Amino acid sequence: MSAPQSRLPPPVILQQSACPTPAPDLPESDTEIRPASQKRPVRPPKLLLKVSDLCCTGSLELLSAINAGTALSDAVTCVLDCLYSDDSTLIPPTRSVTLVLRSMSGVAYTTGKDIDQDHKEIHLSTDYIKQISAHRKREEITGVLTHEMVHCWQWSANGTAPGGLIEGIADWVRLRAGYAPPHWERKADGEWDSGYQHTAYFLDYLEFRFGKSTVPRMNAALRDRKYREGKFWTRLFRRPVAELWGDYKSWLEQERKDIEPAAVTAAEPPITRTVSVEPSPLQEALDGRPENRDEDEPVLVEREDADVASV
Repeated sequence: MSAPQSRLPPPVILQQSACPTPAPDLPESDTEIRPASQKRPVRPPKLLLKVSDLCCTGSLELLSAINAGTALSDAVTCVLDCLYSDDSTLIPPTRSVTLVLRSMSGVAYTTGKDIDQDHKEIHLSTDYIKQISAHRKREEITGVLTHEMVHCWQWSANGTAPGGLIEGIADWVRLRAGYAPPHWERKADGEWDSGYQHTAYFLDYLEFRFGKSTVPRMNAALRDRKYREGKFWTRLFRRPVAELWGDYKSWLEQERKDIEPAAVTAAEPPITRTVSVEPSPLQEALDGRPENRDEDEPVLVEREDADVASV
């Protein structure tokens, strides 16, 4: 069943850089700070292609569906524009990205090369490419490459961030770039960090609710400190992630209630609700504690026009 239509604005295909406000750099004493590159790469990363079998069907179909060099270059631009459009946010020092086409199970994965972690490899399954329907092949390959390219550039709290958040950010970039496949649905079953499109749509909700640059600031907050769930979310949102996830569930439930009557009586416009979400007195008290606040750290504030439901 397809997902109900929502009042969230549709994902936008990025054409130029936005201007998010970066999260402050507040390293913790027990966190090893990784080196970062200049604010933008001094030169574009070297892009390489490695084909294990040039005559196999999957390799031939990819090479006929896309220009590999252009697709990789466009993916780099898309990722940088999504996550690092403000020049004050340092990016990982990725020097090269190699697309490896080979027969394997699964779809794709990204890893660092043996030489060092600044050289990345995106392994893409030629067996999977063969299974993609002809009319979807170009868009699906581009979407997968965009997702994997995020892993070449995103921060991961020195490997301590949950995998669901890492994969969710990658699929959020794919979503915002306009490459969401037709089977994706906006759902809130399970946990927030189930990953991939499940978490991507949650991040998209936060991006709408708290304003443009929300996800880039989340990524920036993973640069030079270990991930601790309580501190990470309350620093940025002054709310625990469980509360935000509950708000997202309530918003989706209300969306479905509003859309169902509209499907029966198409002449009637959908119901519009505007409910402001305020922190509870308990949460306000917790936010006021010195250990839960960073005086110089900006906090994400809800948009006044965001149509969300409170728990």
